[in-house]
Amino acid sequence: MRISIAIILQYVLHIAMASDILFLLKREEDIMATKFCKWCGESIDIDCVVCPKCGKQVEELKQSNQPIVINNTNTNTSVSSSRASASAGGGNGRARNKWVAFFLCLFLGYLGAHKFYEGRVGLGILYLVTLGLFGIGWIIDTISLLFKPNPYYV
Repeated sequence: MRISIAIILQYVLHIAMASDILFLLKREEDIMATKFCKWCGESIDIDCVVCPKCGKQVEELKQSNQPIVINNTNTNTSVSSSRASASAGGGNGRARNKWVAFFLCLFLGYLGAHKFYEGRVGLGILYLVTLGLFGIGWIIDTISLLFKPNPYYV
């Protein structure tokens, strides 16, 4: 029994010594990969250009000799830009009165009357069949119409 305990203790001692050696090697690598700030003397990473403690520049920035090319040509020909300007007040859409749409939505929104007023017949039929998207769409539309400008564009 004593022999096995002695062998186990030797094994544990070898493991402890190996972990200490690994710790010292790692510590040496950490020391080798650092430098000191010339302003505050703090130990910093070897790749640092600006000291994280004092914020001063430790060394010059590395310059690249590659020219910077900026291409600003816009070749977008989509129709969404006209819709965006209409919703932003550009006037390209159909103008609708906010208060007419609000009161239609408040009293007949579950039947989709405000959607028919906006010219969105498909959504109007959907609201008519589902009773204002089961009441949820009607409530959301009633609140969102309060925050729209007058007139708003559809």
